Amino acid sequence: MEALRRIVSGRVALAASALALICTTAPGNAHAQSLFDRMPTIPGDWTITLGAQGKFLPEFEGASRFRFEPLPIVSIRRAGKAARFRSPLDGAGLSLIDIGGFHGGLVGKYKGGRDAGDDPRHLRGLGDVDATIEAGLFAEFWPRDWFRTRIETRRGFGGHRGFVADLSADVVVPVGERWTLSGGPRLSPADNKATAPYFGVDAAQSLASGLPLFNAKGGLHSIGAGLQARYQLTPQWEVRGYVEYARLRDDAASSPLVTRYGSPDQTTIGLGASYSFDIKLW
Repeated sequence: MEALRRIVSGRVALAASALALICTTAPGNAHAQSLFDRMPTIPGDWTITLGAQGKFLPEFEGASRFRFEPLPIVSIRRAGKAARFRSPLDGAGLSLIDIGGFHGGLVGKYKGGRDAGDDPRHLRGLGDVDATIEAGLFAEFWPRDWFRTRIETRRGFGGHRGFVADLSADVVVPVGERWTLSGGPRLSPADNKATAPYFGVDAAQSLASGLPLFNAKGGLHSIGAGLQARYQLTPQWEVRGYVEYARLRDDAASSPLVTRYGSPDQTTIGLGASYSFDIKLW
C-alpha cells in the first residue's frame, strides 16, 4: 500500500507540474501567447474540438501496477454554444432532452479488454477478456449552475454482457477568467455478468493459475471521488488535468486476483490539450 501511495503521489505531482508549467508559461510569455493567437479560426455553423490526452491507469482492473494510454479528444457542438461540462467519468453522450437544467439521452462507453500476455506473472491461466462497448442512457440535472448530478446506466457488449451504472456529483467552480475547477463523489454498481469476467475464477482458471475458486457476484462495484482542472489558454486552446480515485468494494475487492496480486485502490491520472475551431459542415 505504501508503495502504491508513493507511485500515485509521484504521478499526481508529475501531472500537476506539467499542467502548471503549460498554464503558467504560455499565457505569461508574450511570444507564446502571440503564437496561440495566430492559430486560424474558420467561421462556420459548428464548433469542432480536437485534441489528445494521455492517462496513467491500472494495468488491469484491480491491478496495483500502472500503464500509459493515449486517447483522442473529439467533440462537436453548434457554433456560439458554450461547451457543456464533462467529467472524466462521463461516457460519450447524445442529448435528446434539454429542459432547463435537465438533460437526458443516449450514452456509450468503451472499456478496454484484458490480455493475459500483458502481465503473465499475475494473469497466467486466467485467459483474456475482450474489449467491451457499453451502451445505454444518461440523465443529468443541474439544481444550481455550479452543481451537476449525473447517472448513466449501460449494458455491455463484448467482454461482459452485464449492466453497470455510474452515479456522480460535481461542484463546478470558475476561478478567475481562465481556470475551472470541478470535483465530487462517485459510485458505481454492477451486476453479476459485468463483474464475473474480471474478478471471478472458475475451476479451469483455478487449476491453471493457482488461485482459489471464486464466484464473483455483482453489487457495489466501487466508490470514489474525482478532481479536474481546466485552463483556457486562448478562446481556442484548452489544457486539462484530472485525478480519479475508486475504491473497489464487495466481490470486486474480495477477488483473489485483487487480494493476492493487486489493490482495491484504483487511481487514474490524465493530462491533455485540445483546440476548438468553427467550420461549416453542410
